[in-house]
Amino acid sequence: MKIKKGYTLRSLGQEFILVVEGLDAAVDFSRMISMNESSAFLWKEVEDKDFDAETLTNLLVDNYDIDRETAQNDVAALLKSWSAAGIIEE
Repeated sequence: MKIKKGYTLRSLGQEFILVVEGLDAAVDFSRMISMNESSAFLWKEVEDKDFDAETLTNLLVDNYDIDRETAQNDVAALLKSWSAAGIIEE
């Protein structure tokens, strides 16, 4: 997998949002993408890199106090969300 080009992660207080870069980009503001701290961390870690679910799981386990099974479940939900939003290429 890879993150699609054209998105920039911005912080907004303790939340993070993805901003579409470029003036000609059609933005549907009813589907803005917000992220919490851990999903933003994962985004930053894999931006411009190939990754898979195992990569994200390892990042969560290595950087947060979380067990592997919980990390795998969280990553599965996150990837489903990112895929539905159209922000990753599989």
